Amino acid sequence: MTSGDSPSDPPTLPPRDREPDTLVKGTDRPGSSQGERDEPESHDPTRVSSVYAMGEVIGRGGMGEVVLAHDRRIGRDVAIKRLRATTPSEDEIARFLREARIQARLDHPSVVPVYELGKDELGRPFFTMKRLAGVTLTDMLASPAPTRQRLLRAFADVCRAIDFAHTRGVVHRDLKPANVVLGEFGDVYVLDWGVARVLDAAVAEVVTADTDTLEGAAPSGQVLGTPGYMAPEQLQTADVDRPADVYALGAILFELLAGEPVHPRGPTAIASTLGEPLTSPAKRRPDRTIAPELDALCLAMLAKNPTVRPTARRVADRIEDFLDGDRDVARRRTIAIDLVWTARVAIDEGRRADAMRAAGRALALDPEAPGAAELVTALMLEPPAEPPPELKAALREADAAQVRRRARTAILAYLAIASFLPIAAWNGIRKWPLVLGVFGFALAMALAAVQLRRKPNRAFLDMLLYALGNATLLVLLGRMAGPFTFVPALACFMVMSVMSYPAFVARPWALIAMITLGFIVPIVLENVGMLSMTWEVRDSSLISHAGALELEGSSSVTMVLVASLATIVIAGVHAATIAKSSREAQHQLVTQAWHLRQLLPASSTTTP
Repeated sequence: MTSGDSPSDPPTLPPRDREPDTLVKGTDRPGSSQGERDEPESHDPTRVSSVYAMGEVIGRGGMGEVVLAHDRRIGRDVAIKRLRATTPSEDEIARFLREARIQARLDHPSVVPVYELGKDELGRPFFTMKRLAGVTLTDMLASPAPTRQRLLRAFADVCRAIDFAHTRGVVHRDLKPANVVLGEFGDVYVLDWGVARVLDAAVAEVVTADTDTLEGAAPSGQVLGTPGYMAPEQLQTADVDRPADVYALGAILFELLAGEPVHPRGPTAIASTLGEPLTSPAKRRPDRTIAPELDALCLAMLAKNPTVRPTARRVADRIEDFLDGDRDVARRRTIAIDLVWTARVAIDEGRRADAMRAAGRALALDPEAPGAAELVTALMLEPPAEPPPELKAALREADAAQVRRRARTAILAYLAIASFLPIAAWNGIRKWPLVLGVFGFALAMALAAVQLRRKPNRAFLDMLLYALGNATLLVLLGRMAGPFTFVPALACFMVMSVMSYPAFVARPWALIAMITLGFIVPIVLENVGMLSMTWEVRDSSLISHAGALELEGSSSVTMVLVASLATIVIAGVHAATIAKSSREAQHQLVTQAWHLRQLLPASSTTTP
């Protein structure tokens, strides 16, 4: 197993005016005579002057320890790693020096820089490093504070550092959260290169110089690493290659994503590593909404076959690509929130169209933007108190389309009335001026309907004249055929038809009054003797007289039947047109509402 000499947050340093344990080489020693000095030993680069004010031990491992110190020469705090044993073995010294030189040659921002390599007064090797201020990834994972994005960003930096080491022919062999430190200023460090393996590949020899000929070597024939993070092949032999580090990185990534280690702690970790295929982080923890691309990447890194694992560089690239997407998502969410507020301001200022556009853009950028769905729903389903000009124009166009449809049906009805002239002539006519008046007035109303179809947006006065024409036609028909034949049915048809025009939807009383007067005024005038009677009640019978037509024989029966049937058919066609139009409008609204529910996130509709 590894030494695990990972520094943590350092304790308070001792006073800096304290005398060091030993003086700088070349100065007087306590108790020596005046002028007696040490012989300079500049020929031995491993023996350096002791100029460090030593502090507390901040980390211990199986072989070494890390001590906090202050370098009095240049006034900076450092960490000193040294062997714990008073009389270390040659093998321990060789391994220690090997770690120092490997770490020193890995000149990378995420590898702790080595400042100095030397021996203390007892001949034990030590090396000084940059003092780190931060927490390990292990502590960070146990804390609820960090976001997954920050952890993934740090993980990508670790992958970059390992890729750098791999290009120099160095395999770490003990990657785990405890050997990763996150600094206070966004810096990330990979620690503990004590069991790193130096490869003999030609590419490594070119860039690492004498790294592969350091004094000593890592112990052979031993299992090196930490169970739970070691690759399956590393459990069989220590002579592993770069994919072993990728497996350890995959175990770290699994822990970042799932919030728990991929393998259990303790003695069962080895059996778990060699056991059945792994479950992906997303399947292990479906409650954490793990991105599919990260889930697949983690599984690839943890493949049992080393040859199919991605390189550390590839892993870093894919993590950074994902984070770049996350940054874009974060930016879109920020813009969406701003647009929601813009929409609210536009609503307050009466700019409904601007509010709709802003809220719609907010939803497009972030479907879960707070308040955006509610605003869009309210704007679409709740009519404004005062429609904006654009909406008014759209409503006028919708009314115009409705008027055109009604006018087309009205044209057919007026032409059907005019077509009764031949039937009336065949039956016999007593008062030609009245019959011709009905015929001419029906054609005039058909022409008025044609004009209404061409220019549907008429003023209320124009529509009032149109209603007056219908009432007049009703008077003429009552005088021609009697008020109690098909005239009441025709009056109902006229009310139903003309009432659908927007002018009378807002003022229904005007149309009802005019049609009612067109039916009742002739009857009143007949009763006061101003007009000849067209009806009478005799012997419990209501007798209707056709004032302008001859009613005798089969022709009269045929005429009455055709007129009644025509009235029924025309009224039915018009009623079917209205019903069809209403049904289409209703279905359109329901369809739009359904699509709106699919578009918008589930949320309660609130008034903005």
